[in-house]
Amino acid sequence: MTITAVIMAGGKGERFWPKSRTHLPKQFLNISGNKSMIQQTIARLEQLIDISQVFIVTNELYAELIRAQLPSLPVENIIIEPVGRNTAPCVGLASLIIEEKFPDSTMVVLPSDHIIENEEGFVHILQTAADVSNENNNLVTLGIKPTYPETGYGYIESTKQVSIVNDLEVHKVNKFVEKPSLETAQMYLDSGNFFWNSGIFIWKTAVIRQYIKELMPEMYDVLESMKEAFKFSDRNEVIRSEFYKMPDQSIDYGIMEKVNNIYVIPCIFGWDDVGSWTALDRINERDEHGNVIKGNILNLDTKRCIIESNGKLIATLGVEDLIIVDTEDVTLICTKEKAQEVKLLLKELRMQKLDQYL
Repeated sequence: MTITAVIMAGGKGERFWPKSRTHLPKQFLNISGNKSMIQQTIARLEQLIDISQVFIVTNELYAELIRAQLPSLPVENIIIEPVGRNTAPCVGLASLIIEEKFPDSTMVVLPSDHIIENEEGFVHILQTAADVSNENNNLVTLGIKPTYPETGYGYIESTKQVSIVNDLEVHKVNKFVEKPSLETAQMYLDSGNFFWNSGIFIWKTAVIRQYIKELMPEMYDVLESMKEAFKFSDRNEVIRSEFYKMPDQSIDYGIMEKVNNIYVIPCIFGWDDVGSWTALDRINERDEHGNVIKGNILNLDTKRCIIESNGKLIATLGVEDLIIVDTEDVTLICTKEKAQEVKLLLKELRMQKLDQYL
């Protein structure tokens, strides 16, 4: 079995502003450890997949960053989207390119900016997911067992149909559900058959191409036009001229919510999507007062704060539950409660034409 990987690396990581910026977004930062998040993602995958079979979908802004941070990745494996069109076109374009190079392959699709602590367990689950996807042309996703009622994730509801493959439970999926209210998220947690949607998918390349043909025919037609044009023109030029015709749609909505043969493997491998600054509470050690601190910090009577200095001394006195992040040109101060709303600041910056701070 030939396994390929598609890493989605075009996001701006706006909820991690001001450290994550347009010119250097979250996936290229060292959030945890001494490698960037995308370097960590590649290192995990290389335990199962050769680097020549790894493809990264990104945009023109980040192509050079990828080349610099991942020098062993073949340049032709960097797929550049001229405009963001959500995950379905990303998957579709990657499947088209992979099918030409590895026609009988199995695809692993995953984000570039997740933290996974148990890499050995993760690789075992990926191999198992590939095995399940090759049986009866199934689509497989990884579901994270929820540990608290998170309202910022989509969820996957499983049925009672469970099988054991490679010592792992494989559940038949009932449905995908959108981000819930707190009350609904608590109900999902209590039920035991709901999982966080990790955004990691595994399927045979030919199978996802067939589903695109059946369920997203307009996108399929664009892909087929591109496939034909690749024979006569430069690939990047074709993508630049044709990709704009793609629909702006997620793979969840376009495919996963509409088919029946989907399976979820429940996972416990120390996963975090580092979606906002409060993730640092989960992935870092805290001091005796519950603070996560990095850099030149002086704290007195400070509790449950996340504070990061860029070199300048940050002194706090008598504050609680704050996020304080200092960069070269911006200092963010907000409550933890508002961590998911940092993007509102970026919206305001755009309205005031302060693009130099984005």
